[in-house]
Amino acid sequence: MKKFNIRKVLDGLKEQASSSASSGQSGTQENNLMQETLQSENFQLCKTVRHGFPYQPSSMAHDPVQKILAIGTQSGALRLFGRPGVECYCQHESGAAVISLQFLINEGALVSALADDSVHLWNLRQKRPAILHSLKFNRERITFVHLPFQSKWLYIGTEKGNIHIVNVESFTLSGYVIMWNKAIELSSKAHPGPVVHISDNPMDEGKLIIGYESGIVVLWDLKSKKADYRYTYDEAIHSVAWHHEGKQFICSHSDGTLTIWNIKGQGKPFQTITPHGKQPKDGKKPEPCKPILKVEYKTTRLGDPFMILSGGLSYDTVGRRPCLTVMHGKSTAVLEMDYPIVDFLTLCETPYPNDFQEPYAVVVLLEKDLVVIDLAQNGYPIFENPYPLTIHESPVTCCEYYADCPVDLIPALYSVGSRQKRQGYSKKEWPISGGNWGLGTQSYPEIIITGHADGTVKFWDASAIMLQVLYKLKTAKVFEKSRNNKEEKQNTEIVDEDPFAIQIMAWCPESRMLCVAGVSANLIIYRFSKQEITTEVVQLLEVRLQYEVNDMESPPEGGGGGDRDLPTPGAASPSPQTTGPPTHPSSSSNSSDGVRDNVPCLKVRSTPLKQSPGYQVDLVVQLVWVSGEPPQQITSLALNSSYGLIVFGNSNGLAVVDYLQKTVLLNLGTVELYGSNDPYQRQPRSPRKTRQPSGGNGKDCYQCSTVLLTVSNYRDNSFSRSRSSSVTSIDKEAREAITSFHFCETFARKGDSIITPCLYVGTSLGTVLAVALNLPPAGEQRLLQPVIVLPSGTLGRLKGSILRMAFLDNTGTFLPPAFELWYEPNAVGADSEERDKARKRRPVSVSPSTSQELQESQYAVVCSEKQAKVIALPSQNCIFKHSITETSFVLRADVVQMNIGNCVACFCANGHIMTLSLPGLRPLLDVNYLPLTDMRIARTFCFTNLGQAMYLTSPTEIQRITYSQETCENLQEMLGELFTPVETPEAPNRGFFKGLFGGGATSLDREELFGEMQAGKASRGLAQHIPGPQGLEGMKGAASGVVADLARARIALDERGQKLGELDERTAAMLASADSFGKHAHDMMLKCKDKKWYQF
Repeated sequence: MKKFNIRKVLDGLKEQASSSASSGQSGTQENNLMQETLQSENFQLCKTVRHGFPYQPSSMAHDPVQKILAIGTQSGALRLFGRPGVECYCQHESGAAVISLQFLINEGALVSALADDSVHLWNLRQKRPAILHSLKFNRERITFVHLPFQSKWLYIGTEKGNIHIVNVESFTLSGYVIMWNKAIELSSKAHPGPVVHISDNPMDEGKLIIGYESGIVVLWDLKSKKADYRYTYDEAIHSVAWHHEGKQFICSHSDGTLTIWNIKGQGKPFQTITPHGKQPKDGKKPEPCKPILKVEYKTTRLGDPFMILSGGLSYDTVGRRPCLTVMHGKSTAVLEMDYPIVDFLTLCETPYPNDFQEPYAVVVLLEKDLVVIDLAQNGYPIFENPYPLTIHESPVTCCEYYADCPVDLIPALYSVGSRQKRQGYSKKEWPISGGNWGLGTQSYPEIIITGHADGTVKFWDASAIMLQVLYKLKTAKVFEKSRNNKEEKQNTEIVDEDPFAIQIMAWCPESRMLCVAGVSANLIIYRFSKQEITTEVVQLLEVRLQYEVNDMESPPEGGGGGDRDLPTPGAASPSPQTTGPPTHPSSSSNSSDGVRDNVPCLKVRSTPLKQSPGYQVDLVVQLVWVSGEPPQQITSLALNSSYGLIVFGNSNGLAVVDYLQKTVLLNLGTVELYGSNDPYQRQPRSPRKTRQPSGGNGKDCYQCSTVLLTVSNYRDNSFSRSRSSSVTSIDKEAREAITSFHFCETFARKGDSIITPCLYVGTSLGTVLAVALNLPPAGEQRLLQPVIVLPSGTLGRLKGSILRMAFLDNTGTFLPPAFELWYEPNAVGADSEERDKARKRRPVSVSPSTSQELQESQYAVVCSEKQAKVIALPSQNCIFKHSITETSFVLRADVVQMNIGNCVACFCANGHIMTLSLPGLRPLLDVNYLPLTDMRIARTFCFTNLGQAMYLTSPTEIQRITYSQETCENLQEMLGELFTPVETPEAPNRGFFKGLFGGGATSLDREELFGEMQAGKASRGLAQHIPGPQGLEGMKGAASGVVADLARARIALDERGQKLGELDERTAAMLASADSFGKHAHDMMLKCKDKKWYQF
């Protein structure tokens, strides 16, 4: 039980009385001025859209009339693509892999078959597709699914070799079953294996071809319920394809061969081809090749047919990339792919299987890419992919999301990014062009920035729930390419395998300044320019950030001594810890006794660097090795274009860099920020000594081990309690990492009467520290006079690491940091005058004026891993406090602006998304949204203004969500439509002679054959029917579409006309019969008229 401390109560009452006396009516003023506009009804959480390549794809289907593409994945996801900007994501609840997809062509519906032996019917006529029916098989495993064009009867092949038939309108099983033992020869004792193929003869719907894995193919007569022909080959079958005339079919086999069969010649194949096999001269069989996993056989009206296949390469092609082979006439083209082929589909001009196919493109689904090949152009060029499927080109290591950006930013990025596009694409339009765009009311610009493992940074236009790449920046160009792998490995031992990986990004949209921190403890500062330049020497600063226990335990006289001389605050010239920009690479390297010192992890290039329009390097800052220890990775970063400053920190301390004068202004250990007011007794329990020089009087330095929430774990899918605080439990109290920064114009010290530029620093132990910034006037003086940087004491403490800081004015309005507007840095002539004018202009500051009086206070909003506080300034009294979580911890927190107010948005490790009002910190939203299962989500989750958020849901996909009620309500309008009413093309003309003598396509009354009247009921325990959530009306809506209704109406009219014609014929026949009868009656009357009665 806690002890009751009366002294604390009395102290609190005294403090309250004194503060109320000193500030007069400040309490009532706070209550009056801070009217909170946001309420809980302004918030609602929902997913908006998913971008990127479907992770681990497993199957694909295409609707040739609607021109939409569906891709299923191993996790049960379904991604649907129409024209660029029309995308849709659905998820099967079971999460089982999607093994097959079949469109009900031009009906706005899709059938999916899963690895858990369930079949589902999706309604695509609504903006968010939903399941109408499901059927779960209990006794048999599904291996193949086939739905003939314009048929409502779905064929399902199973592992046992049986074929079941499902009515897709009612999703009920037919009693008609094709059993494997009836399909194969009675004399055959072996089981034929699973069904690997089902399709009907293009010219005769009553004939079904069934392919079994063992190599047996059966032509089944549906009416007579028996096998017409059987075709046997001694190699396993992977796929079967028909010639459109229905007289031949082709099989692909496991030994790399293709066999072509005539349907009436069942003895042996008409032709055997080994596309990639070496043909022996002695006439023997070619050497076996890898299996041909799929083959398609497509005919053209004027030229040779196309045979397209995947696999089948020779076994001696070791290391060769996966290939797609296109055989057309006498030419064979082998198209190499970057990733293994999952599936491919040939796009044809007609949906009818009994017509010339006229193929024009091939869609190839790879493990990590989607490629569409143009078959109509020489060389088979690929189409330029308009979908944002290259997010994962290199693994994503960090993300930032900006909403309501300056309106000129996206056009500027697009103009420089359009020059980076590759050449050699097909000149035709993207063939997957179905659907319609949504009517979005959201008009503000949104930008997503992704940092990648290979050092690239990509800018994406994310406006109006679309995603399009704008510009790509390669940061690795700044560094030398490693020639000596051994030396490079020694230098970069702080990272796993990607030394250029991006760790943190800071961006100012107004000035377009960009700063990226790499995993090798380096910073690169970029300016945006529309002109190309060549940089002769990349300017470099080298910084020693070292954590020394000796300095803390007994500070020597003179400020550190030895090689730890701290720079005087405000010194413009580089201190002994930094190397100036002209001299690089560092001259210091390994000392005579083998201890590495003053060596950066990466070597900046020494040759001239040609920089294209876009982002151009302005300065590189590198942390160097200190006394044999590698630099600690950077954990926090901030940029301010108005002040011309960059600040970064790690588990050792922080450094402030003036990127205009190219100098280090401040380089301090975290402890030294406190001065003499350090509240912690810092005695490391388990320090690790550095290697001392053997002959020198080296000081005992301690390099404590760290656990970082950084990009070095981006391949790790398991979640462990790695904290952004960068400290382990052993040295938690000894090491205090820098976790966040915030530039602002506020009161530097308690009781100040004027506001000044400041830097607020948050640490892993929950402390918020202030650093005052004394800046020279804008213009030339800013470039010549030094910036004075002075630590100014502590603002307050919270539980857990500090994650986010922000400032509000006395009405609760958000105060963003000051910024400078963008100008062309490489301008010449008249443009340079404009640039100078822009530099001399006072930077845009949204803070109150400097003559503000004491009572017109500001409010600092501070959020940590555990709690949030609102602190009044300059009194530094905590006026609001809220405990966010006790059992978990906050991973990401942002102070965001909504349409009618501000709030704090938090994402916790237990999966909760919360919002708190400002400045009152009232809980407005708390949803258990997403349990944190891997580090990727923790690393990439970010909130932005106007109720938007995003995270990387898989290595290849971005999931965007909204927590705004207004956006949720408008989402239905913003989403695109997949289904659009399109007339089905006319069926091919049979021709006069085919109609006269037969030989055209023959239809089959499947309703009569498979219906309950003829086939009976299916076995009860075979499958379980599960109605979808939409109910009966939704089922009817999907089963009878607009196009289907038109077709049915046309058929009904034809039938009515036919019946009317028959009625006319019958009426005419009856008239003729009546005339004949009348004539006979008249003749009889004349004949009998003169006879007497006794003459009869």
